[in-house]
Amino acid sequence: MSTQIQESGDQIIAYFDGRLDTAAAVATAEQVKPLQEASHKEIILDCTKLEYISSSGLRIFLSIRKDAAAHGSKVIVRNINADIRQVFIMTGFISLFEIQ
Repeated sequence: MSTQIQESGDQIIAYFDGRLDTAAAVATAEQVKPLQEASHKEIILDCTKLEYISSSGLRIFLSIRKDAAAHGSKVIVRNINADIRQVFIMTGFISLFEIQ
């Protein structure tokens, strides 16, 4: 699992690649820390290459959303595959995030 962060103007984009499972969650949580301080920036979670997300991964996404709201930022989840979309639907995350 790898995560890359890229800033572009008023946006900050996190690119997720691999399986965001329990084993990868600790390292991923550390890698997304710059998103926690993205005051008034639009945060995009790009899941084009994300193959799987566990409950630990969902907690990371939820934490990003919570921190973004506290800083006046917006979170968009982009390019989720059908399996991850199903997880978002089953857990209610589909209504917590703007999905593109």
